[in-house]
Amino acid sequence: MSQLHVVLGFAVVSVFAVGWVWGGFAFVRKREPGDRFWTWLTVAQVVAGTQAIVGTLLLVVGRRPDEWLHYVYGYGPIAILMIAHRVARDSQLQERGAGVAPWAAFSLAAFVCFGLTLRAMMTGLGVG
Repeated sequence: MSQLHVVLGFAVVSVFAVGWVWGGFAFVRKREPGDRFWTWLTVAQVVAGTQAIVGTLLLVVGRRPDEWLHYVYGYGPIAILMIAHRVARDSQLQERGAGVAPWAAFSLAAFVCFGLTLRAMMTGLGVG
């Protein structure tokens, strides 16, 4: 199971990197990222959730990380995605043009989640 956690760690970092780069290009081009962006979001949430479940199972069987911050870095993306959902929903409820575009909230969340998951992977692998 530990090896699965490592493989999923690389996957989740990569998936979040794709999301913030994709959203960044859309922002620079002043265009929406398109419908496939929402498919990316679904994949990102499933991969992050799976990673958190595997990490929790490892915790239950007694496999604990060396750094306590690994928990913050590992579970943080779940909280960030929840906040992004709230921001995106609230911005849709506001008048058009008054809020943040929903995709932009998730792109920014992907940037933060990329940093958190990269750091989680680094602490888990004993790097830095």
